[in-house]
Amino acid sequence: MQMEIRAAAIRGIDRLIDDLGGDGAELLAEFGVTPADLGSDHGLLPTVTAGRILRRATKKLKCPDFGLRLAAYQDMSMLGPLALAVGNCDTVGEGLDCASRFLFVHNQGIRLSRADDPERYAGVGAVEYRMLSPDIPYEPQTIDAGLGMLHRNLVTMSGGYELLGVHMPHPPLADESVYTEFFGAPVRFSTGRALLRVPTKLFAQPMSTPVNPELRHMVVEYLEAHYTDPRESVTVTVRSAVGRALGTVPARIETVAGWLHMHPRTLQRRLAREGTSFQAIVDDVRRTAAHRLLTGTDMPFSQVASLIELAGQAALTRAVRRWFGRTPTQVRRDARCAAHSPSVVQG
Repeated sequence: MQMEIRAAAIRGIDRLIDDLGGDGAELLAEFGVTPADLGSDHGLLPTVTAGRILRRATKKLKCPDFGLRLAAYQDMSMLGPLALAVGNCDTVGEGLDCASRFLFVHNQGIRLSRADDPERYAGVGAVEYRMLSPDIPYEPQTIDAGLGMLHRNLVTMSGGYELLGVHMPHPPLADESVYTEFFGAPVRFSTGRALLRVPTKLFAQPMSTPVNPELRHMVVEYLEAHYTDPRESVTVTVRSAVGRALGTVPARIETVAGWLHMHPRTLQRRLAREGTSFQAIVDDVRRTAAHRLLTGTDMPFSQVASLIELAGQAALTRAVRRWFGRTPTQVRRDARCAAHSPSVVQG
């Protein structure tokens, strides 16, 4: 499947090229694109083509920080209707979750998600910008532009936030000081990941401008009705959300539906169409987590039960018997025996 991106994602590139001494319309024409295409809220480009345009502009203009410059030319309006949904969420974290869920409307080739701090500092998290398809040639300028735009959007959403650090998956394309000046924070290169390190308290911070919940619900309903994520099913999305919730907050359908910006009944109907249910997903996530905790740790059974939201050790024993046909003690013992048994080579 050919990944596509809204042409608005590179909106402003023609003006940037002109300002740098080139001819924006002429360069776009090399790829069959016009400035009017970029101004449309409905125009689409192959993701590969967008990357090639950035690469061509960088080379022709001899401008190694072209991606960062492009990010500086843009704002949240380039997200189209998604900007209305994100900008009217109650908190920055909810806005990020909404963007993560619907980003495929804007760009099918990337994923935005919260992540743990790769440097493992307490009270620190990350927002990761990740390419999805190995079939799309890696273009460093698109990563610079995308992460730069993410930073600018977070500034808009929060009214200004503390950026603790930046990880870039590639070596610097321009002098490192250019990156430091743009982000206003230390930048590490060749880390293999594109992300922004932020205080976790940012996710609970209210949006910087007044929000309109009714408008948000209206836009989300529009996005749900008119767009389908080509990359994954609702089941996969819910399973991921339940996995994040388990042991942290109660894994309830109302909670997960809220994260996904849909009504619980809507979520249950969509899961039913995919042949499953919310409770079945929760049960499967619990089963997987229980097996990992029983076989990979020495954690007391009461703590295992608590982490997978079961009411005590007796409930854990009943569930493990149903899942694996054995008691928790037997599951842990069998795993240890298997780990210490000498391998047998057949010949």
